[in-house]
This record gives sequence, structure tokens and C-alpha cells, in this order.
Amino acid sequence: MLSTLLICLGAGIILALGLVHLFYTFVGSKLLPRDTALHVAMQNAHPQLTRQTTMWRAWVGFNASHSMGAILFGLIYIHLAVWHALLGSPFLCGLGVLVLLGYLWLGWRYWFSVPLRGIAIATLLFVAGVGVGLWA
Repeated sequence: MLSTLLICLGAGIILALGLVHLFYTFVGSKLLPRDTALHVAMQNAHPQLTRQTTMWRAWVGFNASHSMGAILFGLIYIHLAVWHALLGSPFLCGLGVLVLLGYLWLGWRYWFSVPLRGIAIATLLFVAGVGVGLWA
């Protein structure tokens, strides 16, 4: 029971971060560049790969798909922890830990303190839940 709770709390933090990020991607100005000239430039610049999109549209798409990945992680691991024998699958437990460690590295390397702290707490909770469940 404790292991399920810890895993769900960790996955729930990632789910919440993904939902907030998705909201900020489409509502408000939190993900807009502070430099309005940069925003305009991104709306008019095309990546080398194709002229079918702009850097701004790619930015929005990357942010939305990134959010969807975090949401999917949270929903799947909560579902697996509550309704399926997640702890019976070392592969899925290990995969969850690796994904969270990947997010943690990205947060440390590229993002800012709020998501980094949230991901760190989520990772600790998730790993503790897996540890308690596997070694109980």
C-alpha cells in the first residue's frame, strides 16, 4: 500500500507539471519570449528542415508534445500502480525510473528551478515506492 501511494504521488507530480505546462503552452503569455522582436522573428523564421512550419509553430508543438509526454507518464504509472501489478514488472519499474532520471537531467541542464524541484521530488517518491514495493 505504501509503495503504491509513493509511486502515485511521484507520478502525480509529473502529471500535474505536464498539465500546467500544457495550459501555459496555449493560455497566457508565460511561454512567450520576453523580447517581442524574438517572438516576431520566430513567427517568420523557418527551420532548415522545411518551410512548412515556422520556429514559433515548432516551439508551440514541442511544448505541447512535451506536456503530453509528462501527462501520459503520470496517467500510465498511476494506472499501473493502482490497478495492475506494476511492482511485478521490473522492466516497467526500471523504465519509469529511467524516464524520471532523464527528466531530472533535462531539468538540471536546460530548465529552471520549479520544474527541477518538482521532478526531483517526484523521482525520489517514485524510486522510494519502487524500492519499498520490491524489497518488502
